[in-house]
Amino acid sequence: MFRYTEMQGGMHMLKELTQMAEKSSYIDPALYTKYEVKRGLRDITGKGVLTGLTEIGEVHSYIICDNEMVPEPGRLFYRGIDVADLTEGFMKENRPGYEETVYLLLFGSLPTRARLEEFNELLADYRTLPRSFVRDMILKAPSKDVMNMLARSVLALYSYDDNADDLSIENVVRQSLGLIAQFPMLAVYSYQAINHYHGNQSLIIHSPKREYSTAENILHLLRPDSSFTPLEAQLLDLALVLHAEHGGGNNSSFTTHVVSSTGTDTYSAIAAALSALKGPRHGGANIKVVQMFDDIKNNVSDWQDEGQLRTYLRRLLNKEGFDRTGLIYGMGHAVYSISDPRAEILKAHCKSLASDKGLDDEFDLHQRIERLAQEVIQEERKIYKGVSANVDFYSGFVYRMLNLPPELLTPIFAISRISGWSAHRIEELVNKGKIIRPAYKSISKRCDYIALDERNNE
Repeated sequence: MFRYTEMQGGMHMLKELTQMAEKSSYIDPALYTKYEVKRGLRDITGKGVLTGLTEIGEVHSYIICDNEMVPEPGRLFYRGIDVADLTEGFMKENRPGYEETVYLLLFGSLPTRARLEEFNELLADYRTLPRSFVRDMILKAPSKDVMNMLARSVLALYSYDDNADDLSIENVVRQSLGLIAQFPMLAVYSYQAINHYHGNQSLIIHSPKREYSTAENILHLLRPDSSFTPLEAQLLDLALVLHAEHGGGNNSSFTTHVVSSTGTDTYSAIAAALSALKGPRHGGANIKVVQMFDDIKNNVSDWQDEGQLRTYLRRLLNKEGFDRTGLIYGMGHAVYSISDPRAEILKAHCKSLASDKGLDDEFDLHQRIERLAQEVIQEERKIYKGVSANVDFYSGFVYRMLNLPPELLTPIFAISRISGWSAHRIEELVNKGKIIRPAYKSISKRCDYIALDERNNE
């Protein structure tokens, strides 16, 4: 009885403290305008506040004409190369492209055929984990979230590195290549552990194959029978390439710059980037797209009835449907307005996989929702720029067709983006910038200290 009463008292105090925390943390939104605070490091036009320079990735969505921003179809460049040209190049030759993309991002140029073969062999050498790591760090006490297990595993790898704190570029390159090669195992093994201990499923741990690409190894490690089709591997590889980098200003890459600027170790910097990516406003958005389409299928009887679909979309915007956030997931982007090139590339290639899987109706539904959502958002919202489908809109569909479990969608993003994070970390260290510390203005009123016995907080 005492314990129950004690817990009740604790819960009552927790609620009271929560109310105090909320009240003391609230800031009048008008003050952000008054002091010209660029919330989200973006101005009122949506243009990002310039906080750094990079040679790694460029996101292009507008031109300046007569001192005004004029939106253009989105383009994405890796080290100056248009991603549309990059993907067309390796897909024409019917070969994987993620590994050469990693090479391009880290080292600044495309590899020759001989160099790429050597690089693939080097990644295969790194595609191993320390002895007993899977048993001791992954299979013991698995959490219910793969991203948390991935971050924990990355931090644990610090303990197995004799030169963990060495910030020489050679050492950081070694660490980066190791993490790039190890991420598929860390993510898939974490999922398998969760599936076994929390889902009552058989525990299946495959070893990676040297001759497989990153995408092929993901499918091999994940599936009980290790089987996959060339088309499945090709689409997953394409998704990895398109998620590998998105400029220094995206939240997780900027986090990598911020944390690296303190002089911390590689494992801590990458764990911080993983934490940033986990959020539903960043890497977790693709899960929401998949869940939203499941909700559409459950609530719209005729997928070809545009009236029903419009009604559903308006309910989403009015916070009356799905998760009641007022969002149509997969639509809109902080930078792109007319089009997201990654979504355009994925859409162009996923139709073949949809046909192969007998999911033409679902592909048509995605295209219909994409078109109608743009119209409904324009009608219902006052927006300063156009709105288009972002990469999550179609990547979620691709992952669903590949039968990837929802728990692995954001980790797949991490498996890809580790290449971009590594490049940005190296860039930050090479240029020896100052510790990143933007300004925050305090609006708290000055007050006197009050002795303990004289305080009255009522």
